Amino acid sequence: MLAAGFAGFPLVTARNDLLNLGIQIFLAVALAESWNLLGGYAGQITLGHAAFFGLGALVTRTLWVGGAPLSVALAAGALVATAFGVLIGGPAFRLRGAYFAIGTLGLAEILRITVGNLMPEISTIPVTALASYDLVPRYYLTLALAMFSVAVVAVLVRSRVGLGMQAVREDEAAAEASGVGAFRHKLLALVLSTALAGLAGGAFAYYHVSYYPQHAFSPAWTFDAVLIAFIGGVGTVHGPVLGALFYVIAKEVLAVQLVEVHLLIFGVLFLLVVLLLPGGLVEAWSRARRLITRNS
Repeated sequence: MLAAGFAGFPLVTARNDLLNLGIQIFLAVALAESWNLLGGYAGQITLGHAAFFGLGALVTRTLWVGGAPLSVALAAGALVATAFGVLIGGPAFRLRGAYFAIGTLGLAEILRITVGNLMPEISTIPVTALASYDLVPRYYLTLALAMFSVAVVAVLVRSRVGLGMQAVREDEAAAEASGVGAFRHKLLALVLSTALAGLAGGAFAYYHVSYYPQHAFSPAWTFDAVLIAFIGGVGTVHGPVLGALFYVIAKEVLAVQLVEVHLLIFGVLFLLVVLLLPGGLVEAWSRARRLITRNS
């Protein structure tokens, strides 16, 4: 029902600010779902997710601006992001816990600095594309991507492979002892996660008129995805959706009203959620429903 409402939204309004807000929400859903698949279900807490988002954006933008069809550019961006994920997957999975998180953050920062040095100029779309620029196709593209990301996670986590990922998350040694290939499941989670992140980056590249290429590699993309997943409910299908709705809207409001302290507010909120409500908004909703049922 929520997806249907969003799909019909451009039919009842032509306000660009609201369409922009919708696009930001959909991108946040897709990116948070991609991180949640690897960090929430497979238990591999990565802080370098921006690398895959940035690679998707870089490849998609380069090919699309160069004249390639958008579908081809998006697929190529997702493929390159996935290939990079597989390339680093073997060495990175040798690290555990905080070392894995820090290691992936370091790789993402190397990419960001390298891209910034090699491509210091602003990337802009061609004049012909700028003349026909329309938010509505971008709106529906990002909406479709958000729905696809949720569907992929929903189908996967109920499958045998998804259960294997969750077993690895809970206890890798026990999962191995029961016949679940830990490395194989972690690598599969990485492949799917990076592909979705690459698609999200490609949609971002198609949406933005101009930006510095290194912006798509900013660690802020990773931290936003982590924050959204935890606020909504990490390791749940609908958590990133609820988290993205809350985070993006609240961020827009606070950025206008409290420009200098809105990041501090979100930092405190993140700590409170982790300490007091580990299940995020999904857990809060479940508690509220149980309370209402008990009282009625």
